[in-house]
Amino acid sequence: MLLFSCPNCGPRNETEFHYGGQAHVAYPAQPNELSDREWAEYLFYRENPKGLFAERWVHTAGCRKWFNMVRDTVSYEIHAVYGVGEQAPEDLIAPAAAKTQSQPLAPAEAGTLTSSEGV
Repeated sequence: MLLFSCPNCGPRNETEFHYGGQAHVAYPAQPNELSDREWAEYLFYRENPKGLFAERWVHTAGCRKWFNMVRDTVSYEIHAVYGVGEQAPEDLIAPAAAKTQSQPLAPAEAGTLTSSEGV
Protein backbone atom coordinates (compact mmCIF):
# COMPACT_ATOMS: atom_id res chain seq x y z
CA MET A 1 0.00 0.00 0.00
CA LEU A 2 1.02 3.56 -0.60
CA LEU A 3 1.24 6.23 2.04
CA PHE A 4 -0.18 9.56 0.82
CA SER A 5 0.61 12.78 2.62
CA CYS A 6 -2.59 14.84 2.89
CA PRO A 7 -1.72 18.56 3.12
CA ASN A 8 -4.29 18.91 5.93
CA CYS A 9 -4.18 15.60 7.82
CA GLY A 10 -0.67 14.30 7.27
CA PRO A 11 0.38 10.81 6.14
CA ARG A 12 -2.52 8.39 5.57
CA ASN A 13 -3.13 5.06 3.85
CA GLU A 14 -3.97 5.29 0.13
CA THR A 15 -7.37 3.66 0.73
CA GLU A 16 -8.58 6.93 2.33
CA PHE A 17 -8.19 8.79 -0.99
CA HIS A 18 -9.91 8.84 -4.37
CA TYR A 19 -8.36 9.76 -7.68
CA GLY A 20 -9.78 12.81 -9.45
CA GLY A 21 -8.00 12.79 -12.80
CA GLN A 22 -5.41 15.02 -14.39
CA ALA A 23 -4.60 18.22 -12.52
CA HIS A 24 -4.53 21.70 -14.06
CA VAL A 25 -7.22 21.14 -16.71
CA ALA A 26 -8.79 24.56 -17.21
CA TYR A 27 -12.56 24.83 -17.65
CA PRO A 28 -13.36 26.37 -21.05
CA ALA A 29 -13.88 30.15 -20.96
CA GLN A 30 -17.01 29.98 -23.16
CA PRO A 31 -18.40 26.44 -22.75
CA ASN A 32 -21.66 27.27 -24.55
CA GLU A 33 -19.69 28.13 -27.69
CA LEU A 34 -17.91 24.77 -27.93
CA SER A 35 -18.84 22.27 -30.59
CA ASP A 36 -19.78 18.75 -29.51
CA ARG A 37 -16.31 17.58 -30.54
CA GLU A 38 -14.56 20.31 -28.51
CA TRP A 39 -16.73 19.60 -25.46
CA ALA A 40 -16.02 15.86 -25.72
CA GLU A 41 -12.29 16.54 -25.99
CA TYR A 42 -12.45 18.72 -22.86
CA LEU A 43 -14.39 16.05 -20.92
CA PHE A 44 -12.68 12.86 -21.99
CA TYR A 45 -9.24 13.42 -23.51
CA ARG A 46 -6.43 13.53 -20.99
CA GLU A 47 -2.71 12.96 -21.08
CA ASN A 48 -1.49 9.48 -20.22
CA PRO A 49 2.27 9.86 -19.79
CA LYS A 50 4.79 7.33 -18.68
CA GLY A 51 6.63 9.13 -15.90
CA LEU A 52 5.81 12.22 -13.86
CA PHE A 53 2.16 13.26 -13.91
CA ALA A 54 0.19 15.93 -11.99
CA GLU A 55 -3.02 14.44 -10.57
CA ARG A 56 -5.95 15.55 -8.42
CA TRP A 57 -6.85 13.58 -5.30
CA VAL A 58 -9.49 13.97 -2.59
CA HIS A 59 -9.15 12.77 0.99
CA THR A 60 -12.60 11.15 1.19
CA ALA A 61 -12.10 9.35 4.51
CA GLY A 62 -10.53 12.36 6.21
CA CYS A 63 -10.80 16.12 5.66
CA ARG A 64 -12.63 15.67 2.30
CA LYS A 65 -10.46 18.32 0.68
CA TRP A 66 -8.92 18.20 -2.79
CA PHE A 67 -5.19 18.52 -3.45
CA ASN A 68 -2.72 17.93 -6.27
CA MET A 69 0.04 15.37 -6.38
CA VAL A 70 2.93 14.80 -8.79
CA ARG A 71 3.38 11.04 -9.05
CA ASP A 72 5.53 8.82 -11.24
CA THR A 73 3.13 6.57 -13.17
CA VAL A 74 5.81 3.87 -13.53
CA SER A 75 7.20 3.58 -10.01
CA TYR A 76 4.25 5.17 -8.11
CA GLU A 77 6.78 7.34 -6.30
CA ILE A 78 5.22 10.59 -5.04
CA HIS A 79 7.38 13.63 -5.86
CA ALA A 80 5.24 16.53 -4.60
CA VAL A 81 1.94 17.31 -2.87
CA TYR A 82 0.48 20.82 -3.13
CA GLY A 83 -2.80 22.72 -2.88
CA VAL A 84 -5.40 22.97 -5.64
CA GLY A 85 -4.76 26.67 -6.34
CA GLU A 86 -0.99 26.24 -6.48
CA GLN A 87 1.18 25.53 -9.52
CA ALA A 88 3.08 22.27 -9.88
CA PRO A 89 6.78 22.51 -9.06
CA GLU A 90 8.47 23.57 -12.33
CA ASP A 91 11.46 21.27 -11.88
CA LEU A 92 9.16 18.22 -11.79
CA ILE A 93 6.63 18.89 -14.56
CA ALA A 94 8.61 20.91 -17.13
CA PRO A 95 11.12 18.17 -18.07
CA ALA A 96 8.35 15.62 -18.64
CA ALA A 97 6.35 18.03 -20.81
CA ALA A 98 9.41 18.90 -22.89
CA LYS A 99 9.94 15.23 -23.82
CA THR A 100 6.57 14.92 -25.52
CA GLN A 101 5.42 17.30 -28.20
CA SER A 102 1.78 18.26 -28.36
CA GLN A 103 -0.03 16.11 -30.89
CA PRO A 104 -3.54 16.56 -32.24
CA LEU A 105 -6.19 14.32 -30.77
CA ALA A 106 -7.26 11.38 -32.88
CA PRO A 107 -10.85 12.53 -33.65
CA ALA A 108 -9.64 15.92 -34.89
CA GLU A 109 -7.38 14.19 -37.43
CA ALA A 110 -10.26 12.20 -38.88
CA GLY A 111 -11.85 15.24 -40.50
CA THR A 112 -15.19 16.92 -39.97
CA LEU A 113 -18.07 14.76 -38.83
CA THR A 114 -21.67 15.46 -39.60
CA SER A 115 -24.16 15.62 -36.74
CA SER A 116 -25.48 12.15 -37.67
CA GLU A 117 -22.01 10.60 -37.28
CA GLY A 118 -21.61 11.68 -33.65
CA VAL A 119 -18.49 12.65 -31.79
